[in-house]
Amino acid sequence: MPPAVAQPPHKDDLPETWSFLEAGINSVMLKLEDGVDMKTYMALYTAVHNFCTSQKAVASNQGLQAHRGAHLLGEELYKLLGEYLSRHLTAVYKESQGHTDEALLAFYIREWARYTTAAKYVNHLFSYLNRHWVRREIDEGKKNVYDVYTLHLVKWKDDLFENIHGKVMDAVLNLIEKQRNGETIEQSQIKSIVDSFVSLGLDENDSKKSTLEVYRQYFQRPFIAATKAYYENESRQFVAENSVVEYMKKAEARLDEEKARVGLYLHPDDTKKLTETCLDVLVTAHSNLLRDEFQVLLDNERQEDLARMYRLLSRIREGLDPLRTTFENHVRRAGLAAVEKVASDGENFEPKLYVDALLQVHTRYQNLVDDAFNGESEFVRSLDNACREFVNRNRICMSSTTKSPELLAKYTDSLLKKGSKAAEESELEEMLVQIMTVFKYIEDKDVFQKFYSKMLAKRLVHVSSVSDDAETSMISKLKEACGFEYTNKLQRMFQDIQISKDLNANYKEYQEKVLDDDDRKRMVDAHFQILGTGMWPLNPPTTNFTAPQEINKTAERFQKFYFDKHSGRKLTWLWQLCKGEIKANYIKNTKVPYTFQVSTFQMGMLLLFNETDSLGYSDIQKATNLTPEILDPNLSILLKAKVLLASPEGAKPGPSTTFTLNYNFKNKKVKVNLNITIKSEQKVEADDTHKTIEEDRKLLLQVFLSFHFAGDYTFSNFARQSAIVRIMKSRKKMKHVQLVQEVIQQVKARFPPKVPDIKKNIEALMEKDYIERLDGDEIAYIA
Repeated sequence: MPPAVAQPPHKDDLPETWSFLEAGINSVMLKLEDGVDMKTYMALYTAVHNFCTSQKAVASNQGLQAHRGAHLLGEELYKLLGEYLSRHLTAVYKESQGHTDEALLAFYIREWARYTTAAKYVNHLFSYLNRHWVRREIDEGKKNVYDVYTLHLVKWKDDLFENIHGKVMDAVLNLIEKQRNGETIEQSQIKSIVDSFVSLGLDENDSKKSTLEVYRQYFQRPFIAATKAYYENESRQFVAENSVVEYMKKAEARLDEEKARVGLYLHPDDTKKLTETCLDVLVTAHSNLLRDEFQVLLDNERQEDLARMYRLLSRIREGLDPLRTTFENHVRRAGLAAVEKVASDGENFEPKLYVDALLQVHTRYQNLVDDAFNGESEFVRSLDNACREFVNRNRICMSSTTKSPELLAKYTDSLLKKGSKAAEESELEEMLVQIMTVFKYIEDKDVFQKFYSKMLAKRLVHVSSVSDDAETSMISKLKEACGFEYTNKLQRMFQDIQISKDLNANYKEYQEKVLDDDDRKRMVDAHFQILGTGMWPLNPPTTNFTAPQEINKTAERFQKFYFDKHSGRKLTWLWQLCKGEIKANYIKNTKVPYTFQVSTFQMGMLLLFNETDSLGYSDIQKATNLTPEILDPNLSILLKAKVLLASPEGAKPGPSTTFTLNYNFKNKKVKVNLNITIKSEQKVEADDTHKTIEEDRKLLLQVFLSFHFAGDYTFSNFARQSAIVRIMKSRKKMKHVQLVQEVIQQVKARFPPKVPDIKKNIEALMEKDYIERLDGDEIAYIA
């Protein structure tokens, strides 16, 4: 305990006052742990107060002179305190020279804690000086005047810190290096040093504010420099002795460690500079090495390592750009190779194999993008670019650039037809989603639309859709992807089917009223579909056909019913799409009669054998009125199924061939499907579809399209303006090059137009006086 002070010194005696204060301050600075009794503490506080106010009492009537006297005496006291602190810190510095490394850190931290704690006590003792003299000096703009606590910090910085900070930082950096090398250190020591350096950042313009200038200059700069040197040496050596994959693991671990280090004992201000330095040294400096390994990792499907490379390179500027290009090329090659494998089996592959090959590649690399590349938009773009390439330009597409949409439409048809292997509705829905994944990359979307609409028409006409919900779901997906116009006709086809259902119900009621029991028994059980011209992609029959009497009677009866309801309309019978079932009651040795599922053409042929067991080729042709192109393939099907037998044996259908009913026909199934699509018909239909597509494209690029309907389906003739006319009508004038580019932009959603085709159609429109060429290669619309 310091000796008790009975009485404060005389208030006007500076030496006596300071001697009294110095003894007390000395006790606080050197023996603070022993404490200061309240009586002594109050005596010290009173001595400061009395001294600062002494001149006011002596010269209370002297005005300004009294004010100045108090000012001068406060300055002397402030000056003496500063000199005391300098002497104290000189002694501390001398003592510090006997310590190094961690011992120096311990000494510095201990002295800093003692000093700053004492500073708070002393600051309170001099609070009257702070409130009056110090504040007045600062308000008058005096420099190098601070409150007493800040004076302590200024003196520490000037008299101790300036002399010792180098050795302190060496010790700190040595400690951090030990930790980086795997040793356990006393982290709290570094934290205390950091707090000390931060506290010494004083704002020259406002002593109550602090800055990070001292910390940044004396701690952050050497720390960042040491960090850079450490990791330059380590990374150089590690790369020389280990694989790239192991280096990435090391680099990632080091980056995590440095991030954690900020939270453990560094100042948050270090975060940005420390991260940038580590990334520069650990990643940017070795980025080429990492990128060179990217292709190897892709080839070996090292997803975890690819993810690690992505995380590292994504943190540096333009670190991923070369990877995206490599990834795009890799996916494109993978897609082309998958299609090549399918194509190597010849042309008779199933559309499913082709679509599955495309989907497998996409799914594999979509998962890679999601999991390894965090679903990053630029990698998604690279994936999309690659998929678009191998979907539209592969070996199978070499013969025809529209092969992909055609095959996709055929695969979709196989899924949506009855007999699809999709066991559950949810599984079918998932397959349709996958179909749309490939559809997204199809460039010739008009080709898909044309084939899809034809196949949908057949499914609806033949009532062979797996479900209405599945059909509706697919159309909704197409509508969402391409808009209302793309699916307008498809939806109208569904409406016609629903109208037909209602019509058939009305027809049955009609028959109940007008037919007697005998007529109803003899009547063929028929279902009719009324399809609006222009909405359905169906062609009229390519051959004449004389329908059997049984069919004719039914058709005529329905026509009478229909025309009574809708006078003025015209019905065209699409015999090539009709089908039915007939029972084979003539076959021996069978308990249950076979039922043949046949086309109407086949029905017309087989019903002829009700009158005779044997017919010549010319007899059948004359009776049915079918052309050989239709008759021959259908007779071949009946011969192959052994429903009919040819004479001479093994002969093909021709003028010299005789056909006999086979009474010994056998089949494992009671219902035998003879209504088989003929491959030659499929090829002709596909060729016709492609011709239609080309014509539609020409019309779309040119002036207008017109549709004609009958009855309720009749609309006033209207023109749907093409891309060229629509653009010119709105712009009035355009440069030729600009017009071509804008046409490409407007049409590419349906198909990728070729520049020569656009130019050819521009010329055609000029000939028809829709547009004209002006000077300067400018095109103008003719109103």
